[in-house]
Amino acid sequence: MPPPARANAIAVLGTGSDVGKSMITSGLCRLLHRAGFRVAPFKAQNMSLNSFVTPEGGEIGRAQALQAEACGIPPHVDMNPILLKPESNSRSQVIVQGKVFATLDARAYFARTQDSDLFRAVRESYERLASQYEVVVIEGAGSAAEVNLRDRDLVNWPVVEMADAQVVLVGDIDRGGVFAQIIGTLDLIAPQERARVCGIVINKFRGDVTLFADGIRFLTERTGIPVLGVLPFLRDLALDQEDSLDVERGRQVPFSADGINIAVLLVPHMSNFTDFNALAEESDVVLHYVAVPEEAADADVILIPGTKATLADLGYLRDKGFEPLLHLHVERGRELIGICGGYQMLGRQIADPDGVEGGGAGEGFGLLHITTVLERDKITEQIEAQALHLSGTAALLVRGYLIHMGRTNRHEHRPCFELHAQAEHSERRSGAMGQDDRCLDGAVRDDGLVWGTYIHGLFDQPSFRRAWLNRLRARKGLPALDPTLSQLVNDKRRDALDRWADHVEQHLDLGLIWELVGKKGRA
Repeated sequence: MPPPARANAIAVLGTGSDVGKSMITSGLCRLLHRAGFRVAPFKAQNMSLNSFVTPEGGEIGRAQALQAEACGIPPHVDMNPILLKPESNSRSQVIVQGKVFATLDARAYFARTQDSDLFRAVRESYERLASQYEVVVIEGAGSAAEVNLRDRDLVNWPVVEMADAQVVLVGDIDRGGVFAQIIGTLDLIAPQERARVCGIVINKFRGDVTLFADGIRFLTERTGIPVLGVLPFLRDLALDQEDSLDVERGRQVPFSADGINIAVLLVPHMSNFTDFNALAEESDVVLHYVAVPEEAADADVILIPGTKATLADLGYLRDKGFEPLLHLHVERGRELIGICGGYQMLGRQIADPDGVEGGGAGEGFGLLHITTVLERDKITEQIEAQALHLSGTAALLVRGYLIHMGRTNRHEHRPCFELHAQAEHSERRSGAMGQDDRCLDGAVRDDGLVWGTYIHGLFDQPSFRRAWLNRLRARKGLPALDPTLSQLVNDKRRDALDRWADHVEQHLDLGLIWELVGKKGRA
């Protein structure tokens, strides 16, 4: 029998972190999908606190979930076989093929990379994808020229060589020094690596692109490698990104008397900040990420986000002086919400008997009478739930996902959501209610001002988001807004992938890409 077909591979490597590799990978995936190819993304190793749960319950980087959407396929753990979730400056939780593998410091991790069980997982995942799809678009990590880590690398050149991929090198002109970025990178990599670089992309250009014509000629002549194009900076792109959090977003926009003002507390180990992206795009919302209590003093809502280090970030917020503000905020009749780790912080106590976060226990803010015990088993699953805590909205359905390592007892509080999926962590409703088979999530105070949940992605649902915002508007004496406005926000987000792909197609010469994947032969 002939060997199974193996996918053609294109690798998007960068001159550094956050130069736009994830987005260009997403754009290429979308364009290939629209051209009729069976295409999948792949990133061998990702370091991010912004993650997503696949339909099978595995955890991967958020960018690979977006790239899978661009390919028109469900996300799968093989698309991101290793995910590093930092717990401190030198230690990370290591997720391998969707499940917790270990918690390692940097030195121990790098000792286990190439020629180890970690690289075997990378190879296994890639080979499965390469046997199922026609094209795999590989995303690198950091710089393509990390010379001090080359012998321990398992995400850039070893994957390129394993996949026999051609490389597109991306430089970021917005941060300055793009000539040094590109020429320096090409000078530092090995000759056989440089030979795989088939094109250069200049990303995040602001201004008149024609003024960079001399720069394109210089790079082409100096490197002998074609510049595929210059991508202008695209504003108001409603796509969830994972590499950096724009903490300045909205800082210059004052809170509004005619809308809903939301403050999200910045914590050092903040995770899944994409939980709030859809909220920020609502026309009647001003959303700020706040670092000090004074910035949240006039907010209608304070949101405490998820975190990879609940006890440490609880202590951080307390040291910053947020605790008195939170109590005063609720006393003034304003709403306070905790998501995941933020939910745990709202309670009376968080205990860590198994040393999940280093051991010990801490007192929460005491605004919910709940208690949490951190546990080693990690809950990761997609769920569908019915809202119970918004008056008159019991039929509202939400979809989201769970990623947490704690079990919370809500004691006398009512739950916020009824989970339709049988979530392993959830408490059962009492037999006296005649509903033993239903799972519950979250807790809400009787006055409705303080509530928390483990559900990520909650505010992505337009009907729930608008019902909740309209409740806040009523509290401020403002008229309700039409729910279709929130649906328009979701439509904009849905269409953003095609908008980005159109932008990439307009500004890059993709002839070389099409040649690599055999588009002419296919036609």
